[in-house]
Amino acid sequence: MPDFVKLWIYLSSAPLFGLTATLAVYLLAQAFALRMRQAPWANPVLWSVVVLGCGLLVSKVPYENYFAGAQFIHFLLGPAVVALGLPLWERRAELRNTWGRLALAGLAGGGAAALTAVALGWALGLPDDVVRSLAPKSITAPVAMGVAEKIGGVPALSAVFAVLTGLIGALSGKYLFAWLGIGTDRVGWMARGFALGTAAHGIGASRALSVQADAGAYAGLALGLQVLLGALLIPLVARLF
Repeated sequence: MPDFVKLWIYLSSAPLFGLTATLAVYLLAQAFALRMRQAPWANPVLWSVVVLGCGLLVSKVPYENYFAGAQFIHFLLGPAVVALGLPLWERRAELRNTWGRLALAGLAGGGAAALTAVALGWALGLPDDVVRSLAPKSITAPVAMGVAEKIGGVPALSAVFAVLTGLIGALSGKYLFAWLGIGTDRVGWMARGFALGTAAHGIGASRALSVQADAGAYAGLALGLQVLLGALLIPLVARLF
């Protein structure tokens, strides 16, 4: 047993521990999701977060040790977001005819997401910096952290709010769309994907892409619009108020 403990201490402090643990857990979670026929509650991101979080808590491995290796995956977030542009390029002809309506829809959706979050924070009497951290919750986490820093929020808190928002959107989207009567024809998939990308950023876009190609393409477009609009408009509105 003492030898095993020494081995665990060594492995848990190695730079590649976080990378290996993250990949192994995600692959298992993805296999589980496929076995469950991509059910929303079987979202691999959700279960990866739960398993890794519980594992770090039980094993008492410091987050810094874990992130020393996991940062390599964190770096790939940027290229992954850029890769979402490929499905849009393949649909560039139809985008030329609808870009105005999509831009207005993105502005309305992003505005509603930010304003309702801030209004709820104020109604609950949350501290000012927490309320400001809520504003960029529907922008992908790296950008949300930068926006929060500029408007007086807490970047780490914004990252948590962004991840929670993405997971809630990915888990509830299917049921909400069915309740609203949004179909599964081509137009319906486009609407579903755009809504998921607008409200649930990268996690929602990933979910949409795993379900249907058109939904994934329009979710990627919505994600890009929210990054652009949120980074420009949220700091501007924060200064006015």
